[in-house]
Amino acid sequence: MERPVTYLPSSLIDRTIRERIVLVGVLFPGVTPQDLDHQLDELALLVDTAGADVMARVIQRRDAPDAATFIGSGKADELRELCLEVDADTVVFEHGLSPAQQRNLEKILGRTAIDRTAVILDIFAQNARTPEGRAQVELALLEYRLPRLRRAGGSLSQQAGGIGTRGPGETQLEVDRRRLVQRIHHIKRELKEIDRTRDVQRQGRDRGRHREVTLVGYTNAGKSSMLNALTHADVATENRLFVTLDPRTRQRQLPGGETVLVTDTVGFISNLPHELVEAFMSTLKSVRLADLLVHVVDGASDRAEDQIAAVHTVLHEIGADDVPELLVFNKADVPGSRARDLAERFEGSVWVSALTGENIDRVLAKIGERLHVGDRVVTLRLPLDRGDLLAAAHREGEVVATEVDEKGVVVRVVLDPVGTARFAPWRVPA
Repeated sequence: MERPVTYLPSSLIDRTIRERIVLVGVLFPGVTPQDLDHQLDELALLVDTAGADVMARVIQRRDAPDAATFIGSGKADELRELCLEVDADTVVFEHGLSPAQQRNLEKILGRTAIDRTAVILDIFAQNARTPEGRAQVELALLEYRLPRLRRAGGSLSQQAGGIGTRGPGETQLEVDRRRLVQRIHHIKRELKEIDRTRDVQRQGRDRGRHREVTLVGYTNAGKSSMLNALTHADVATENRLFVTLDPRTRQRQLPGGETVLVTDTVGFISNLPHELVEAFMSTLKSVRLADLLVHVVDGASDRAEDQIAAVHTVLHEIGADDVPELLVFNKADVPGSRARDLAERFEGSVWVSALTGENIDRVLAKIGERLHVGDRVVTLRLPLDRGDLLAAAHREGEVVATEVDEKGVVVRVVLDPVGTARFAPWRVPA
């Protein structure tokens, strides 16, 4: 039995000139209506973030997708009538569409038909700021569009405006497909060069003995707010999806005295497009190489457990599922938040309000514990006439405290195992 069409209340529709959207979801066996409703709610948020209004949503029950139109020709005809009724510009499907299905649907509907991946790519195209971010988004867009080059028929120009059309435009039919492939290869070479530069920078940080803490989490879980709370970074925050695309790194001194590097990364989402994962692999490398992942979870969400699972899925896909993780349940200040209850359920986790700073000291203490900071900070007593040893301590590690008494210079320094062994004759027992 099919479920009725749901219209957005007229009082909630933005009357400014924005693209008008109809959402389509299909209820397959094994998927509950509640799960599909949640997926469509999230898709509606994505559409709003992209700058469009949802006019109606349609849910159909099917055993399997139709090969030609995904929803079947009869339902496609009904969808066309609905689009005419609400004057929709575009139809957005929760599920992925093949190039052939998109082409067939657009012929029947007489308007653009796209899927969830295209919406996410559009948001990324709007939010990319740095040269690296723009290159990564362009690569993802081109790889997504490459198999769809012929879907527009006689011309490959983008259809006028709207979601799925921003970013680099498609080439004309008369231009050889090889030029698009060459552009993709060129961008990949650029990103490899950026990746090599990052590796050199990372080696420099390694010589400085700085540990790396990377913030990960579902989009809009509050990672940028957490970066501000932890490091006083004062980066811009918005209550929108995928605001942060480019990694931002700041320093923070932990209670034990060691300075760590804290990096904010792009947010994850369920069914994150494979094109984005591949394109952002150089950025996500910071996640794989981190000493500790601080997994920020929206404690005010009723789907917090599902969001945790979605993040773990992406971490597995990028090869970072073996990096140590600290779960931090954020938004404890929101009325009705489950952050405190969830922190009790998940052993070793902690709750926090990144907005107010409540319990942030506990988060810092937990980070220090997970990094075993105490195992790396050693105390040395150096002779007063051995300035060369003091200089070597500064070169070998990070000096966090220095005190001079009548017996020499007492230095607390962060050292790796090699450095600890080298300064063993001057080490003061704990």
